[in-house]
Amino acid sequence: MSRFAEGFFQHAERLASEGESFAVVTWIGSAGHAPQDLGAKAIVTRQGLYWGTVGGGKVEAKAIAACQELLLAIPLRTAPRLLHWDLQCDVGMSCGGSVDLIFETFPARTWSVNIFGAGHVAQALVRALALLDCHVTCIDNRIEWVDRLPAESSSFKKIVVDNLSAFAGDLPPSTYCVLVTQGHAHDVPVLKKLVGRRDLSYIGVIGSSVKARKIRAELIADGFDEESSRNFECPMGIGFRSHQPTEIAMSIIARLLVLKNQN
Repeated sequence: MSRFAEGFFQHAERLASEGESFAVVTWIGSAGHAPQDLGAKAIVTRQGLYWGTVGGGKVEAKAIAACQELLLAIPLRTAPRLLHWDLQCDVGMSCGGSVDLIFETFPARTWSVNIFGAGHVAQALVRALALLDCHVTCIDNRIEWVDRLPAESSSFKKIVVDNLSAFAGDLPPSTYCVLVTQGHAHDVPVLKKLVGRRDLSYIGVIGSSVKARKIRAELIADGFDEESSRNFECPMGIGFRSHQPTEIAMSIIARLLVLKNQN
């Protein structure tokens, strides 16, 4: 395998393992002046060019914009798209000629679960979710608990942060969010970053119905509307009573599976 191909696959695998959608544009043909070699590739994320090049300048800028447009439009992977651009008419270059580019999209793993807190229930959740086809991220500010989690893999990431709520503010759409933190004082700041969003697949908080009423009252007092104050589930799970972390984790996962597969 060439260094070019090896680099391409390494970067593509890294994005896939991190649960980030990306697009690949490949130069497959040209007529006239060609600013890049046949087979040149670039990887593009929603943020822009991630790796590689298809020539730089106006061609590459247009290719990046096309990739980002495709990434915004796809809930699922779509068929490759072949585009033919006239360098003068379509790209705005002074030189003559044309290029043929093929665009492929690679959406993130569709079931992404973010667990806030790494305590006893989270430890059981991570180990049980490892048996399923999902991408799991566990976040806590207690390094001693994060260190007890399993080793990272292509489908599991563990993160130590000082501020859980700051991390919660930048989650991708369709994420399933499970809050099993140290308690009410840690749950609410995270919830304030999440409940106003309507693009998350699930927001759940461990606890009782009494805790849920207290949280909703606090959210309302802080200016959240009624809909946002109810945009989370508490208690989580399928409803049986248990104080065993593994049984609680199984109950939560059963609920997540019901939601994931209801469509």
